[in-house]
Amino acid sequence: MPSNQQAELDKFDAMAARWWDADGDMRPLHDINPLRTGYIERRANGLKDKRVLDVGCGAGLLSEAMAARGARVTGIDLAMQTIGAAKRHAEQSGLAIDYRVVSSRDLAAEAAGSFDIVVGFEMLEHVDRPAHVVEDCARLVAPGGDAFFSTINRTPLAAALAIGGAEYVLRLLPRGTHEYAKLIKPSELSAYCRHAGLEVADITGLRYNPLTRGATLGHRPDVNYFVHARRAVDAS
Repeated sequence: MPSNQQAELDKFDAMAARWWDADGDMRPLHDINPLRTGYIERRANGLKDKRVLDVGCGAGLLSEAMAARGARVTGIDLAMQTIGAAKRHAEQSGLAIDYRVVSSRDLAAEAAGSFDIVVGFEMLEHVDRPAHVVEDCARLVAPGGDAFFSTINRTPLAAALAIGGAEYVLRLLPRGTHEYAKLIKPSELSAYCRHAGLEVADITGLRYNPLTRGATLGHRPDVNYFVHARRAVDAS
């Protein structure tokens, strides 16, 4: 594993104990979690009884929200302390979620086509080879299934708001959480999807107001954005 990728894992492991503090390091994720869960549920025509994989699940904010809506959730991450926090919180919440410390590449080799929905939210900008992760997600989703991604656009506005504003001015996130060079343009993510055999069905921007702690979808993807893609029914 490249050393910079290990640094990313260490960064999130260091936040594991505070992950579920709604006013802590993960405050923005807590604030947007209902919106992103609703987006998945709406675009995938429901979550109940769906087999869902949460790639880069962290300590399980999204995994638990989807499980609470009836999904059968598997969450994977390579940050061991973070997965430990996810398991403990799920047990306290009475939710049966299969959390595993495994890479998307290794899971794709053993469970290709096993999931109705595969989600990679707020994680592509933290990996060394995002195109490879998209390929893994495409392999893991069943033919006719849905894949969802969210990340941050590589624009001066995103640098000002998502990095400068969030990390250095308002201190909503620890400094160094994001690196500008690892941000991903919608055109790049769309190309990753097409190369992996996924058809992009929707791209929409997210706006987050840190003062009101409110978020809305349906905007230009200038900063944060969501992508919904589908795997063809006849995909082999």
